[in-house]
Amino acid sequence: MEPFYPLHVFACEECFLVQLEVFVRPEDIFTEYAYFSAYATSWVEHAREYVEMIRQRLDLGPDDFVVELASNDGYLLQHFVGSGTPILGIDPAANVAPDAESRGVPTLVAFFGQEIALKLAGEGKRASLIVGNNVLAQVPDLNDFVAGVRTLLRDDGTATFEFPHLLHLIDRLEYDTIYHEHFSYFSFATIGEIMLAHELYVYDVEELWTHGGSLRVYVQRVGGPHETSDAVTALLAREEAAGLRSPERYARFAEEVKESKRALLELLIRLRREGKQVVGYGAPGKGNTLLNYCGIRTDLLDYTVDRNPHRHGLFTPGTHIPIHPPERIAETRPDYIVVLPWNLIDEISAQLEYVQEWGGRLIVPIPYATIL
Repeated sequence: MEPFYPLHVFACEECFLVQLEVFVRPEDIFTEYAYFSAYATSWVEHAREYVEMIRQRLDLGPDDFVVELASNDGYLLQHFVGSGTPILGIDPAANVAPDAESRGVPTLVAFFGQEIALKLAGEGKRASLIVGNNVLAQVPDLNDFVAGVRTLLRDDGTATFEFPHLLHLIDRLEYDTIYHEHFSYFSFATIGEIMLAHELYVYDVEELWTHGGSLRVYVQRVGGPHETSDAVTALLAREEAAGLRSPERYARFAEEVKESKRALLELLIRLRREGKQVVGYGAPGKGNTLLNYCGIRTDLLDYTVDRNPHRHGLFTPGTHIPIHPPERIAETRPDYIVVLPWNLIDEISAQLEYVQEWGGRLIVPIPYATIL
């Protein structure tokens, strides 16, 4: 039997943390993990730029210690290799760690929390920088995780976290970023409350292009050396004005998502009735939410392709769309290609520029289906 799990997202009416009920055990998702960050070229470049910036901003050197939580295949920490600053990756995926090690990134295979933090701190390994990119959403026990961050962080240290911004998820109808691997969805205000509950303080924030619009927050221990930037107050005010602390905004989002689904199905049905061949590009986690919620199967998409060879010869869960290498597109010359990792549309458009030879077009499904 192919397992299916409910996917219902809830918002707390007190702190407005948005969460899923936990139906899938973290061990079942992350111990053998299918996502390798290094296959996304623009993401690796984003990581390189971050490392260059943070090394200068915090003046990191050989006396510092950098830890990345959910370090995956070493896509980020590889840019510290050779800098003289000691590094450590922590990631629960045993199948991904060898790729990180091959890039010169020492990796501890474990779920991070207070227990691991106490062990490292007890060995005198406290971090002047902790990096957590797109990991907070994937933590079922936020309190244990954030408590571990405080334990591991030096008194004058900084932790940076990147995560998709709930404001963009709602305003841009990015409902496909809701899936079982992501237990929580954060506004800036909620992140501040979570950190403060563990005597950590958000002192700066940047808005990023990644994943449809993300935040990078800079966190220190309460009483740490950094002053609060104006960006913090400005973003809190913007969220308040957008209604992120009112239940009505979430109810409206639910209705808008239904309309987004209708628009995509109407377009795909029309194209298929006209005899057009339509395929997909990518097999990301977000794509599975979209395909299953919209009921898109091989009657609407013949196949999808993905650059990650670990996915070739497999099928999308629930909808059973076959996954091929990218070369399949040149072989079959489809009329339309639905880009499932739409957050990488610029990179993918460049990769697929050759489809113009036969008049191929790209479709972006979010927020409302659009032909490029």
